[in-house]
Amino acid sequence: MSDRKHRIAIVGTGGIARSHARAVTSHPDRAELVAAVDVDLGRAKEFASTWNIPAAYPSLTELLAAGGVDLIHLCTPPNSHVPLAVECLAAGVDVFMEKPPTLSLDELDELIDAEAKSSAQVACVFQHRFGSGAVRLRRLADEGVLGRPLVALCNTVWYRDDAYFAVPWRGTFDVEGGGPTMGHGIHQFDLLLSILGPWQKVTALAARQARPTQTEDVSMALVTFENGAVASVVNSLVSARQTSQLRFDYENATVELEHLYGYKDENWTVTPAPGQDAVATAWSADAVDVPSGHAAQYAAVLDALTSGAPTPVTLTEARNTLELAAAIYASSFTDKPVHRGELAQGSPYARRMGGPGAPWS
Repeated sequence: MSDRKHRIAIVGTGGIARSHARAVTSHPDRAELVAAVDVDLGRAKEFASTWNIPAAYPSLTELLAAGGVDLIHLCTPPNSHVPLAVECLAAGVDVFMEKPPTLSLDELDELIDAEAKSSAQVACVFQHRFGSGAVRLRRLADEGVLGRPLVALCNTVWYRDDAYFAVPWRGTFDVEGGGPTMGHGIHQFDLLLSILGPWQKVTALAARQARPTQTEDVSMALVTFENGAVASVVNSLVSARQTSQLRFDYENATVELEHLYGYKDENWTVTPAPGQDAVATAWSADAVDVPSGHAAQYAAVLDALTSGAPTPVTLTEARNTLELAAAIYASSFTDKPVHRGELAQGSPYARRMGGPGAPWS
């Protein structure tokens, strides 16, 4: 592209759209909001007024027909992601899509096929990869400073009351894609996977402990990785003391993160193993503190759009994460371990996260 600003439209003006608007406006020299879209045109106009957006539309089709957009942020309910993204790709317009990217592995593969036929591309929102702490951890791991990864813990233990599930599209496999495994913990275990790489096998359980939902409100998984590391992953919506925790035990150090919905460098702790004080020095050598969040990922997206590189996180990268979510459901509901690559296209848990249905249904 030339040096002009990237022209941005937000489709779906619910709660998460505010995070996207803040991300765009945090880069005023590089991007500008030019349109807002919502099936409720009044809500789109209200959102446009709040964020000084010049145009509002009741449909993506009308927005695309008007032209003049470089990147569309999809902030709609998950069941609409694929048809809307396919429409954008057919029009040659890039997409920045909220999590979960699709409701199933088969849908994600459908979207990968559509992207291959388009000049445009899709980036998936997994913003915790982009905080400086995660970037630093990946760098030190790649450089061998930390030694081999051995053990990891990944806990997303949050609280949502019964009223939270009164929103019609929440707590269903057919609209939301699943419970905390898909809609909440996916951010933390995506960060886990971005650090540890491809997973190999998962053994899991899921339960509906307390909430009025068709899906689980708790899931737990034991995961092995190709590099030999082992991890536990917990996703909960019934935990009164809310926290998001990651712990990585390497040969030379333990690296821990505790936050809630986003982290800064101060949320990370490094404990060197005996005789490995050089790890602490290496960790503190980079003083730049970039909080995780939409703005951090958005900077990387704008960099890619400007240079012509793939926009992060690509659909192929996101597939590793979505496949783990599908495997957690498959293992939980079949009471069997699931290996990566086992959920073949068209199989029950590739077609739908809940497969034939949760045991309690």
